[in-house]
Amino acid sequence: MAVSEAQEKIHLRSNSRAESDRTLFPPETWQDNQQHFASALSHPWYSMIMRLNGLISYSTYDYFRSKGFLPALMPITSEAVTSPMGLGSDSLPVEVDLFGNSTYLADSMQFHLEYMLRQHPHGVFYIMPTFRGEDPDSRHLNQFFHIEAEFCGELDDLIYTIEGLLIQYTQSIKISLGQELEQTGIGTDHLDRFLTLAKGGLPRIRFQDACKLLGDDQNWYKFLDGSPISLTSEAEQELLKRFGEAVWLTHLPKFGVPFYQADDSDGISSLCADLLIGIGETVGSGQRHHSYDNTLKALKERHIDPAAYEWYLRMKKEYPLQTCGFGIGLERFLLWVMKHDDIRDTHLMTRLKGQKCIP
Repeated sequence: MAVSEAQEKIHLRSNSRAESDRTLFPPETWQDNQQHFASALSHPWYSMIMRLNGLISYSTYDYFRSKGFLPALMPITSEAVTSPMGLGSDSLPVEVDLFGNSTYLADSMQFHLEYMLRQHPHGVFYIMPTFRGEDPDSRHLNQFFHIEAEFCGELDDLIYTIEGLLIQYTQSIKISLGQELEQTGIGTDHLDRFLTLAKGGLPRIRFQDACKLLGDDQNWYKFLDGSPISLTSEAEQELLKRFGEAVWLTHLPKFGVPFYQADDSDGISSLCADLLIGIGETVGSGQRHHSYDNTLKALKERHIDPAAYEWYLRMKKEYPLQTCGFGIGLERFLLWVMKHDDIRDTHLMTRLKGQKCIP
């Protein structure tokens, strides 16, 4: 967004704030690093963001430790990206020169986790920054914090595990910061709705059923060869209106997701699930291919050179495991907690494409 556009956005929001009971808003200085540097040092918005980050970090370690998972310490570079340029891609990889060798900053460390899982099949996880090359906007950052985990299991095990983690986050936030959220006008009603909804398991809808529910309006879909393969952000919001505070969108078309997600028995869908909450997709998850043959087939179907994933294929052949895993975009979760709509307001230290970093 250009600076003039950002200023107009601020102006429009300031007009609406006079009619609101909220007292805590971001300074919206991300578009000017000099201004942001001074503002973020003392602004109460970023004090809340920092405390939320701390609570979520503590809760992540407590939850996974209780389940026997181990934190995995890994490098942030990778020879193989998890969202390659091919069918199912949803991001641009970030290529760097490191000690004279060309490599990538990891857009996800799922592959690293799958490798580490062979040493500890009960489960591994991390909280680390990951990198994307597309232009930033209100929903996308170039550097963001990923909470990712991988363990032995299938799709239902995965959904159950993620819901447990999100319930722990939400309860922790309510206990520690609920009163302050109420005092600043943000409130905790959305947290209460989520916890009530999660008691019996969050609602789920398959992609094909979501299409039937939404109807034929082409603004709801992204297409590949004339067929819908994913939903637009507007469609995600429409589903949230119909289901409440959160909903699982499951079994997306297999060419709408990267190659590593396992195929459903119908040969059309993928064994995956995206959790829609707040601004939309906040958790991506899926069951992985078990065998070398299925993984190789998925690469070829998406026109991806298997040579780039030789080590991944070798792992599938020599150390097969039925695994599943997920990634939570920490900043997107924060947007839901803070009832906010611009992800660029979630970093004390901005790292946006085309901007000089301070500090």
